[in-house]
Amino acid sequence: MTRAMGAAMRRIHVGNALSAFGLGFTVPYLYVYVAQVRGLGSMTAGLVLAVFAVAALVVLPFAGRAIVRRGPLPVLLAALVTAALGALSLGLAGSAAAVLLSAAALGAGQAVMQPALATMIVDCSTAETRSRAFAMQFFLQNLGLGVGGLIGGHLVDASSVSSFTLLFAIEAAMFLLLVVVMSTVRMPRAPRIEGAPGAGSAKGSWKQLLGNRAMVQLCVLGFVLFFACYGQFESGLSAYGVEAAGVSTSALGTALAANTAMIVVAQFAVLKFVERRRRSRVIAAVGLIWAVAWVAAGYAGLGHGSQEMATAAFVSTYALFGLGEAMLSPTVAPLVADVAPEGMAGQYNSAFALVKQLALAVGPAVGGPMGASLHGPYVVTFLLFSLGITYLALRLGRELSAVQDRPWLGKSRVVAQGAASPVGQSQAHA
Repeated sequence: MTRAMGAAMRRIHVGNALSAFGLGFTVPYLYVYVAQVRGLGSMTAGLVLAVFAVAALVVLPFAGRAIVRRGPLPVLLAALVTAALGALSLGLAGSAAAVLLSAAALGAGQAVMQPALATMIVDCSTAETRSRAFAMQFFLQNLGLGVGGLIGGHLVDASSVSSFTLLFAIEAAMFLLLVVVMSTVRMPRAPRIEGAPGAGSAKGSWKQLLGNRAMVQLCVLGFVLFFACYGQFESGLSAYGVEAAGVSTSALGTALAANTAMIVVAQFAVLKFVERRRRSRVIAAVGLIWAVAWVAAGYAGLGHGSQEMATAAFVSTYALFGLGEAMLSPTVAPLVADVAPEGMAGQYNSAFALVKQLALAVGPAVGGPMGASLHGPYVVTFLLFSLGITYLALRLGRELSAVQDRPWLGKSRVVAQGAASPVGQSQAHA
């Protein structure tokens, strides 16, 4: 990695931390703000959460093409300005229509940030440093969300609209500060890509992507990963914990804190463990770890131990999920970049982000009702999904080249100077 690439990477990491810090101020309190503080009711609050997902699904198919054609930095700056305007207007909105339009702008901006930032990490890293760079990104995202949520919780007052307006103003300010920081980034010069998708070649670029068997299998695997884990955190699993395991709301908060703490504490220790192991086998191991997590959840809700034991098992479920997430962060995102042809990482990252958003939209819709009422089937279903992750990961390993599965063997197919490229998680449960 050159000195210029290192300087750019440091600014990118600052950007990741700032964006997560800003989101942490508002995400935990969005439902309360819309439903109770603005008095718009639970139906409108639910629609706002749905609008975030719909906005992402609408813009992501176009984001990849824009990143490939224009580069990740201009796309990121446009997304940040859009998100800032959405956040500020959301804090001032008093009607359902204004709230929904503001949420659409904020959701679209947030969604495009993910593949744009991921592309910048790809362009500013080498095959040897890429896993560590993505691990740092995930670490800073979780840390930023946690710190932002903690500070936001001390500033917010459910009886005061102005306190929520302040939170959204701080979020908007973080996005605008990030515009200033990222404007100073000097990206490595990307080579000219012959045949890069133009205005009329969207179908061709998607056809090329769908013809890549490794990428298709990786997308299927990614859908299951996000559906069976991230899509359950704040819907099915929390409902199951309250209804079946009888955990208190404070214990639920402890479980979420245990998840974040596991990620923050274990991330770099885990990184040393996974860096010299096959990516497909690391993902397969995550499936087994999450299967154990669902067994613990089953004991918490369906076992016959004391309430203290049930609560401990439930908290352990979230901690085990965090361990798996720490293993995935330096594995899946770099793999998406390395599967992409040179110059097409932006398109591939956007496609994977689209799959992530689909999983995060479907996951709560399926898991929420099951977790609340069908306790046994819920645990068994997602235990099987976790074992399915192991199967799909091992199957994917047969489609990967030796270098894609074991990047230390040679230079990545997406060179550090190449152009453009989820949960996401995302997510760090946001």
